[in-house]
Amino acid sequence: MLEVDALDFKILKMLQEDGRRSFTEIAEKLKLSESTIRKRVQALQKKEVIKKFTIEVDPFKMGIRTVAIVGVDVDPTKLLEAAQKLCELKEVRSVATSAGDHMVMTEIWTRDGRELTKLISEKIGRIDGVKKICPAIILEKLKS
Repeated sequence: MLEVDALDFKILKMLQEDGRRSFTEIAEKLKLSESTIRKRVQALQKKEVIKKFTIEVDPFKMGIRTVAIVGVDVDPTKLLEAAQKLCELKEVRSVATSAGDHMVMTEIWTRDGRELTKLISEKIGRIDGVKKICPAIILEKLKS
């Protein structure tokens, strides 16, 4: 069942470009009423197409010098428990189970490489079921 139509896609695209864009501005650009846009956005929130409104920050301007994509291989019987434990670590920005090269993929932000090494050895490596950890340091993010 299709959750969104062409108008919803246009609204979503505009909000993804700038989440602070007002309903009035969106309505003017799409030649619709503000109430139509407001109702559409509320419906998208109710259907959980829009999960939340948030901001995107530049980790390097926050003093974060190491951003890594880390693949974690886990005993299959411990997959969900290990993924949940990863979610609880403050340095771990995102966690996803995967059918790719690694069973769990994470994005991790740390102040430096030493802090990443410590996190891997003292916290991630000690999670029950973790078998292998494969970090890849992000050199430059070209697109979000």
